[in-house]
Amino acid sequence: MSGFSGDFGVPEEDFRRVISAALSRGASWGELYFEHSVDNRITMEEGIVKEGIKSISMGVGIRAVKGEGTGYAYTEDLSIGKMMQAARTAAAIADSGPGSGPAAIRESRCEDHYPVTSATTEEPLGNKVAWIGEAGEAARLSDPAITKVTVTLADSIRDIQIVTSDGRLLRDRRPMTSFSVSVVAERNGNRQIGVSSGGGRMGPEYFTEIKTPRRHGMEAARQALLLLEAIDAPAGPMELILAPAESGILLHESVGHPLEADFIRKKTSAYTDRLGDLVASELVTVIDDGTVRFDRGAINFDDEGTISSSNVLIEKGVLKAYMHDRISADFFGVPPTGNGRRESYKHPPLPRMTVTYLANGDSDPEEILKSTKKGIYCKSFRGGQVDISNGDFVFVPIEAYMVENGRITAPVKNLSLIGNGPDVLSRVTAVGNDFTFSDGRWTCGKGQQVPVGVGLPTIRISEITVGGSEMR
Repeated sequence: MSGFSGDFGVPEEDFRRVISAALSRGASWGELYFEHSVDNRITMEEGIVKEGIKSISMGVGIRAVKGEGTGYAYTEDLSIGKMMQAARTAAAIADSGPGSGPAAIRESRCEDHYPVTSATTEEPLGNKVAWIGEAGEAARLSDPAITKVTVTLADSIRDIQIVTSDGRLLRDRRPMTSFSVSVVAERNGNRQIGVSSGGGRMGPEYFTEIKTPRRHGMEAARQALLLLEAIDAPAGPMELILAPAESGILLHESVGHPLEADFIRKKTSAYTDRLGDLVASELVTVIDDGTVRFDRGAINFDDEGTISSSNVLIEKGVLKAYMHDRISADFFGVPPTGNGRRESYKHPPLPRMTVTYLANGDSDPEEILKSTKKGIYCKSFRGGQVDISNGDFVFVPIEAYMVENGRITAPVKNLSLIGNGPDVLSRVTAVGNDFTFSDGRWTCGKGQQVPVGVGLPTIRISEITVGGSEMR
């Protein structure tokens, strides 16, 4: 890809001087996180481009770590004077005596999990407008009930350079394409919204290899029109079937976050001190994997310079590992897992998920459905909330259906799923053989926004509480 050179114009001797300053007051670890980012966003409403934004930023975040303490400062001025000033500010948190100097710097290389030759960011504006126009037209022409269509294309390139106190230098170029269509359908005073979105660490090939703009537009319209016909969901305990792919967001929120090791270190997670325990059905294996090719949550290395890897968190129901950054890994005496992530150079890293999924099973999805007497079948979600301390969650499905005597029947609306992460995982009674990753639409918030991925095969949960408007 053309564009930013990626070297930030800072000589090696300045790396050493700045890291030495960060370590000067007793820190045991230091790093420089350089970032140059280009972000574009185009929004079209009713066939008219209403917004076009381009932003460019560059800076360096400097961190000094002493035990569980972190000193952090950043500057957008990459002159040696400003970087030294920021490094001394970061060093102040670890004021425990003279520090040691950094190791000799050597460049490290790793496998590229998103080898894009041409980024969407470099695409001509006319092509981008044509894509969003194609999606908008497909949605508007779907049905006279469609009253509003909004299409957004967001793309970015982030050039990253990390220099660590143990002498490693790593460079990465992280592309991203995000596409979203939101549709409003209205009939006889009934107003519903449908959404289709996706993307990943890909260029324009996303629209030819994964999902065309036209398909996005038609899918959003289909969902909105479907919800016009939906009935109000029943309330009460019943079986739950989660469809492949997007339903993985339930796993991300209810199980993934409580397995991030900062919550474990602070003893605020429902999974604290439970390594080796049976925490789920023996059908359940949960993995966090930053190496999933072209996925939205993929990273070649994390934002501390740890090479990305695949980490089994729960294996056949047994809790095997947590997700660590350097601080939690040092605290527990284990290697970092490649989960130290940050929103930008303005933020210190935290333990965060990458691509989190429940592994494939052996059951036929059709048989899972046929053997379900009464339940809810969920295909997609708006998101949810979880209480990390006990695992309690609430999720709001977008597209869901009643299942009655082994058949999908009426679509339902106005429902929520209420449960507890560890409890729900223990109630998994079938795992399908149809595993799929979600199209890249998810951004995770934990004080900072980072892109993530999810995945799931069809699974059945024996009982969950459905919050609806009717008792049955």
